[in-house]
Amino acid sequence: MAATLAGAPARPRKLLASRRTRVGILYALPVVVYLLVLFGYPILSTLFLSLKNTDGSLTLHWYVDALTGVNLSVLFTTLRISAETALFSLVFGFVLANAISRLKPLWAGLAMLVVVVPHFISALVRTYGWIIMLGDKGLVNETLANLWVPGAPFQLLYNEIGVVIGTTSVMLPYTVLLLYGVMRGVDRRLLAAAASMGAGRVTIFRRIYLPLVAPGLASAGLLSFILSLGYYITPALMGGPDQTMIASLINQQVTKDNQWNGAAAEGVILLLLTFAGLLLVKLISSLGASRKKRSAS
Repeated sequence: MAATLAGAPARPRKLLASRRTRVGILYALPVVVYLLVLFGYPILSTLFLSLKNTDGSLTLHWYVDALTGVNLSVLFTTLRISAETALFSLVFGFVLANAISRLKPLWAGLAMLVVVVPHFISALVRTYGWIIMLGDKGLVNETLANLWVPGAPFQLLYNEIGVVIGTTSVMLPYTVLLLYGVMRGVDRRLLAAAASMGAGRVTIFRRIYLPLVAPGLASAGLLSFILSLGYYITPALMGGPDQTMIASLINQQVTKDNQWNGAAAEGVILLLLTFAGLLLVKLISSLGASRKKRSAS
């Protein structure tokens, strides 16, 4: 025991004495400094600012203010719209990814190109495109009116419907990419084997296919939810006063109210929500990997 304790401090020195370790540390040092300066310092500064009172003392007043009254309502609105966006992204993304995964590789690559390329267009341009399409005289309402749909034209802008349509279109490529990778990895021989044993399509989908892609569904939904939490452009342009999200609130507190402490508290809360979502994604991915190992064994 004594010999082990005596030799323990020598192990780090032995590792540092290795030329390979020193070279690795030297290569990693610029990256570590970069992360500390551009990520660590701003986050810590925001945290200290959110805990700082107007007289310089420490306080939790800004967090209490962020979690009460109108600010709490904005937080709930953000969570609700993000959840709706994640749900619709999953529904449409599942249908698209499932259809693309059944195509031949060449056609699947072209289809994925069609899905992904619009994502590289400026979010502002895409948002204004949706505003033009969803307006009273836009393509959608004009088409519905020509089809004699009762109630047309519909109010599709400056409400929650418009915000969810816009945010879903932004998050859809992420969802399709994730689900496509998961669905491509499904062994189709399992489905064929189940069909040869008399299982129907619904049973195969419910008992075999859906459990295999469930971790991907959960990860894609959580990713869409996390990205929607801090989204600013589409809700600000396509929503109304009742659809104010936390990113718009932070912008208002900084640019109009000059309330940097409150904005910092809102930012920290948003960061914590993002971290919680990322931990859930990690947990679900770990559970999915362990399930695959058990099924393989």
